[in-house]
Amino acid sequence: MNRRILIIVSCALVLSACVSYLIYRAVGSRVPGDQFPHTVQVVVAARDLEVGTLIRAADLRTAPWLLPLPKGAGSRHDGFLDRGVASPIYEGEAVTEARLAPKGSGGGLAATIPPGMRACAVKVNDVVGVAGFVVPGMRVDVLIAGLPPGGNALDGAKVRTLLQNIQVLSAGTNFQKDQEGKPEQAQVVNLLVTPAQAEILSLASNETRIQLILRNPMDTEISEPPGTAMSDLFGGMRVPEPARSTRPESPQIKHSVAPAIVVPAAPGPYVIELSNGPVHSEAKFTSAAAAQQ
Repeated sequence: MNRRILIIVSCALVLSACVSYLIYRAVGSRVPGDQFPHTVQVVVAARDLEVGTLIRAADLRTAPWLLPLPKGAGSRHDGFLDRGVASPIYEGEAVTEARLAPKGSGGGLAATIPPGMRACAVKVNDVVGVAGFVVPGMRVDVLIAGLPPGGNALDGAKVRTLLQNIQVLSAGTNFQKDQEGKPEQAQVVNLLVTPAQAEILSLASNETRIQLILRNPMDTEISEPPGTAMSDLFGGMRVPEPARSTRPESPQIKHSVAPAIVVPAAPGPYVIELSNGPVHSEAKFTSAAAAQQ
């Protein structure tokens, strides 16, 4: 390399380093030290806290947290003790008011029910419960299958969508007694519904078969499927039902027709042919009934 070019490059590097240092000193002198981020002590979860857990002192700890603080967070344990967890809190996550049930409501499933809502338990099996994929927080549709009252028996059973976009509160197993009195394990799913929906769901669980359909939690659109009958699966046409009139039927007078009298025809005369060699002759005789007419 040419010596002249080498001297120019070296001078440029030294000059740029000096300028960078001067700019750094100038900017650093204008920024006061109290504008750098600070940390404060915040109450966080010492372990994973599931829904319905009643918080104890061992479940909480304090940890440094960069400002700004999450809304509803605090630095003292007193405001969070003996309160139920309304949504899952993971280890190291700040405990906030939005994740906890109101004071005095206790723990368990009841603490997670919002005002005006109800938790309705539905007994299902592994297949009906979407093969174990129904977990708290998921959204499902409720389908019912059975023979509708007043329906045409020739159409077979029918399935229709009963409820849509229903939140799952909990899913687990429960021990119930069978017909012989022996304990058996049953799959139970608790759904968050309104009081009116609770009545519909309770009647449907006793009179029909229930199927839970998993849906995307981000999909909140309510569709209107028409329902499907057994006859639709085989491509057959439904048997039309007789039309029902709301007006009372007026009595109709039916005129009886007398049967026609058939008069038998009178028998004709009897003819007898006589042959005496080459001579032929005929003799006619009439019956007694013909003679009387």
